[in-house]
Amino acid sequence: MTLRTSAARETAVFAALDDFRIELPSWGFAQTGTRFGKFLQPAAAATLEEKFADAGLVHSLTKACPTIALHVLWDLPQGVANVSDVKTLAAKHGVAPGSINPNLFQDQIYKYGSFGNPEAAVRKAALGHVIDSIAIQTALKSRDLSLWFADGSNYPGTANMRRRKTWFVEGLQEAHARLAPRQRMLVEYKPFEPAFYHTDIADWGMALLLAREAGPQAKVLVDTGHHYQAQNIEQIVAWLLSENMLGGFHFNDRRYADDDLTLGSIDPYQVFRIFHEIRFYEWETGAQADIAYMIDQSHNLKGKIEAMIQTAMAAQELFAKAALVDHAALADAQSRTDLVAAEELLRDAFATDVRPLLREWRRNQGIREEPLAAFRESGYLERITRERAERNAVAAGSYA
Repeated sequence: MTLRTSAARETAVFAALDDFRIELPSWGFAQTGTRFGKFLQPAAAATLEEKFADAGLVHSLTKACPTIALHVLWDLPQGVANVSDVKTLAAKHGVAPGSINPNLFQDQIYKYGSFGNPEAAVRKAALGHVIDSIAIQTALKSRDLSLWFADGSNYPGTANMRRRKTWFVEGLQEAHARLAPRQRMLVEYKPFEPAFYHTDIADWGMALLLAREAGPQAKVLVDTGHHYQAQNIEQIVAWLLSENMLGGFHFNDRRYADDDLTLGSIDPYQVFRIFHEIRFYEWETGAQADIAYMIDQSHNLKGKIEAMIQTAMAAQELFAKAALVDHAALADAQSRTDLVAAEELLRDAFATDVRPLLREWRRNQGIREEPLAAFRESGYLERITRERAERNAVAAGSYA
């Protein structure tokens, strides 16, 4: 009930893989930790050069990750002055700068929020940082500004939620006015943590309303780990697509709450269903959805480079499976309310082993068929462990 001939399957999968790109996060290669502690890895990246080098290696092994997301305070602490360094590293390591991520949660002034802070001076400082980040975005010719806010409160009655909403609208509108014509602002949501009573942008509806208030270049960013248990993320994706408001993803997985597990490690069928909704929308409309696929993972126990390779491979595999759904047959089954036939079209595609086609696609790209094995055999991990281990044994500092 999927695409029936092997030639049709190969054509569909190869076309999907040719188009698919997923961005790596710079912080995913660095020392990271939980609120309880940080378990150091001897091979973790500590400098921007090391992050670019590791990201470049992942892209060279997968041909799926040509850009690296940058966190402004962690990667460009001197702001625009660091842009020339980024350009040099991008050319050297074969990965371009991707989304720009302001840091609106780390500084002490953000104890009670950033855009939603009751103090006008703090809101002004937060907006200034976002405007500085847009200047970096412009200098690097990066399209997307990725905004996540930790703003919220922990106790009833301690925050004026309506007034904070107004402050968010004002801040986002002022930031949006600084965007160049081709740039976008992606507004992320998260139901809780670090705020456990109310979060200012707690769900996709709040993010949608704020993005619309901000301006036409603002869209919603969906982090697959930032949802309640059993929430239907693909329905959120479908609705945002129908409203032309889906801007991008932060991909990861989670068993209970929050995020940071390797993509597809817990529920690969959910990721497949998300990709299917996107492809079905494209088939129905005849237009390619303008979506930024990005990874947002920071692994404390898994090797950081291996985890990124695993995620890139999983994303390619699940995207390829989604390409096998026969959309015409599905639309017909849906119109006839043939529930079993419609469901089986998805189940058959998901059950298809696309790994042989992935290996063939990689051969055609001139890379090894098994990127994870290629990495383990390359000697890269052993080399960077020798180079970085002594320094990393005493590393401390920020989250990433």
